[in-house]
Amino acid sequence: MSKRQPLIWNALTIFRKTVCALPHERAVALGGSLGRLVERFTKKKSAEAQARCARILGLSDERAKEIVRGVYDHFGRAATEFARMPLMAPVMTELVKTDGYEYLEAAFKEGRGVLLATAHIGNWEYAACMLAQRGLPINALGADQRDDRITELIRELREAGGVHALGKANDLKAMIKALQAGEIIAVPIDQDARRSGVLSPFLGSPASTPVGPAKLASKIGCAVIPCYSFRNADGVTFTTKFLPPMRGRSGEPFGENVQTSMDDLNAVLTKGILEHPAQWMWMYPRWESVERGCFDECGD
Repeated sequence: MSKRQPLIWNALTIFRKTVCALPHERAVALGGSLGRLVERFTKKKSAEAQARCARILGLSDERAKEIVRGVYDHFGRAATEFARMPLMAPVMTELVKTDGYEYLEAAFKEGRGVLLATAHIGNWEYAACMLAQRGLPINALGADQRDDRITELIRELREAGGVHALGKANDLKAMIKALQAGEIIAVPIDQDARRSGVLSPFLGSPASTPVGPAKLASKIGCAVIPCYSFRNADGVTFTTKFLPPMRGRSGEPFGENVQTSMDDLNAVLTKGILEHPAQWMWMYPRWESVERGCFDECGD
């Protein structure tokens, strides 16, 4: 049952009205400032993120602190950009450039559907909108928020950009239907799947990883293309990078071996995150289920 969160909802309403009234670059800069302010007022969460970053990447505390500060700035900007989606959708192909787009284009033309395996890096919302503005049928998965008004707002903003809000990641029926229709689904695999996932190295450390991409590819033969977006040095434009479709290690179809398939997919996305560590969501406890010993019994 949804729980109303009036303080958060009212703050979101004021935030949206403010950033939508400003020129884009000024609004994005304001978002970065607000992100840095959030970091100052959430010291416990920030310290946890810094410790996580230092441990996983083997960095000094000072370097991890620098990265996490950049993360708060980046996600403050990303929140602003998402709020401005209805205004910016018409110029999205100017804001978001591509690298390797030919891989997606070729896979889409095969007509068997495409899973874009991605991560919470850069601005994935703008990347999806860019594809929609190019005329591609793109679906995004979502999760219910505590306040159903926020769930609906996320859906509305995505659809304002031309992206279809498909539903939850565990709605396999909806995903299969979209793929069989030859559509594209963006699937983030950098979230803790707990006991329903497989243990697979993520940024070099074992993490419970969703198996959906491997199982769907094996079941219906859709292409699985790694993809990640990153903010460029100018602070307001992005590059979305597409890599070649995943294949099995011995030439077999991707997904036939779930473990090695997800290991290889994690390795590809890990490389992208390591190139832009200050644009990935270190605040999220990616390795939590492993750290809590959820996999100790089986040793899997």
